[in-house]
Amino acid sequence: MARTDSKDQILTGALRLAREQGGRAITLEAAAREAGLTKPGLMYHYGTKDALMLAVVEHVVSQWVESLREALGGDPEGASAQARMRAYVDVVLAGTFDRADFAITAYSSTDDELAAVWRKGLAPWFHMPDDLDAATRVRLTTVRFAADGLWVADATNSMDVPHYDRAQLREQLYRLIDGQ
Repeated sequence: MARTDSKDQILTGALRLAREQGGRAITLEAAAREAGLTKPGLMYHYGTKDALMLAVVEHVVSQWVESLREALGGDPEGASAQARMRAYVDVVLAGTFDRADFAITAYSSTDDELAAVWRKGLAPWFHMPDDLDAATRVRLTTVRFAADGLWVADATNSMDVPHYDRAQLREQLYRLIDGQ
């Protein structure tokens, strides 16, 4: 097995643990077991739990960023705040989140280094230009909070939002983004 394959296998296993048991369940031993490796085999790639968790968070953030790029059709630089927020709404309304996303986000919130990975990865997507008028800034912030709430509901399976309501939610949030 190639090194890259082993790393992917480790990250996939760690996310499976997070999905099933929460972020705190990710230990070197448990992640090695989930990946079908020995603990020394896992430690070849990630020598400490901190290194493993950093890789897991970077992996999850990169998945978010890739989904946002696809929704936007490119990188956030040069895109308007409204276009970036539409991309975020589209990613959230796709409903592809699960307990692992929530577990890794929650776990990261208690560690400054891990939280910084989230901030750095998502900052270009949520940046509000200084010249953005206050009314637009508040509308976009409202849309973000609504979308954040929806992704938490999806990721925690705490509220079922039927597929037929998602299109109407998208249109409603788009209208808010556009100031209507």
